[in-house]
Amino acid sequence: MTDLRETVQRFWATAEARDWSAFAATLAEDVVYTLPQTRERISGRERYVRFNREYPGDWHLRIERIVAEGDQVVTWARFTVGEEEMPALSFFTGDGSGRISAITDFWPERYEPPAGREHLAERY
Repeated sequence: MTDLRETVQRFWATAEARDWSAFAATLAEDVVYTLPQTRERISGRERYVRFNREYPGDWHLRIERIVAEGDQVVTWARFTVGEEEMPALSFFTGDGSGRISAITDFWPERYEPPAGREHLAERY
């Protein structure tokens, strides 16, 4: 049995390298990818690999943190497309054999904080 943390690290490394065969090998055949913000769901390895292969722009990623426990892994990544940088939180579930069976991505958008808490918070 392969450690899911290692599988997720390989998933991101092969995505960044655009090695779609190796990327596909990290996924269960019936993987389900969910994007709550857009209410989209992609089912199946072939469709999910194609989704990533066809994603527009010259995007790149950098992993900030990985937290793993059993068959659950969470990553915080920063994606860049051109000059734009976007954070993403990804939740992975394993299938018991070391492959990824489910992924849920959250792409939080930046926003300005409400007025009145400047005395409590430091902006960075």
